[in-house]
Amino acid sequence: MKGTYLIIFFILSTAGFSQVEDADSFMTINAPITIDLGDETDLEILAPKKKKIKKKVYYGVKTRKAFTRKGFGEKLTLELFYVLKDWKDPDPYIRDVYWYDTRRQGIRVGGKIDKKYGLILHGPYQKKQGEQILEEGIFYFGVKHGRWIKMDKNDLLIDKEKYYKGWPKESLVTYYDKERTKIKEIIPVEYGEKEGNYFYFFENGFIAVQGEYHFNSKVGKWTEYHYNTKRRKKIVQYPKDPYDVETTPYTWREYDKKGKIVYQNNSL
Repeated sequence: MKGTYLIIFFILSTAGFSQVEDADSFMTINAPITIDLGDETDLEILAPKKKKIKKKVYYGVKTRKAFTRKGFGEKLTLELFYVLKDWKDPDPYIRDVYWYDTRRQGIRVGGKIDKKYGLILHGPYQKKQGEQILEEGIFYFGVKHGRWIKMDKNDLLIDKEKYYKGWPKESLVTYYDKERTKIKEIIPVEYGEKEGNYFYFFENGFIAVQGEYHFNSKVGKWTEYHYNTKRRKKIVQYPKDPYDVETTPYTWREYDKKGKIVYQNNSL
């Protein structure tokens, strides 16, 4: 009888974890909904409580400690964090990837990462001034994951956000099918505004459109792709500054199915 209970417990436990894996695949229904991050406590568990947690190992990956320091005396600010021992390419869909630049000796966000000098953040992060914690959270292969908080110098909470492997909790995701297997669109939403990388997919999984939102506005180059290929179809240029109301978006280039440029705007 005891063995039967154990089998049932294992099945139920496995079913619960499979839902988390579904969230990793951005599974939802046809109508846009907020990404389900699950129970808040689940996000903060790094390993089963009954098992001994290996030092400097987070989500099954080995890391090493690192830190930055700025200022002096009472204004000395420390950042305590961990970086991957072995390189792993960040998620290409996430805009804000955090990494430590060994040349500048500081944490950077986004941009092109030189593997020779760039170390991906992975594991707990803490920013503090003296004994006062100013910011705290955890990174998952360079992106924010779980609950992140910010405090002021008087230990008052000034911000609290939850992420799922880089995607803000408010982000909207849609799928083509009820089974939640064919992603259709990812709309990045943070603090109620569109913020981050946008993606629209063909039903076969190839990217149809990708671009970036900043403060609820399209910015930079937005690219459309030919069906069933990775070849570009059209690039539309939007203002680099979201508050630029004078610049009108325009088609910069168009390509045929073979990748040849068939139109280019040389007037600007």
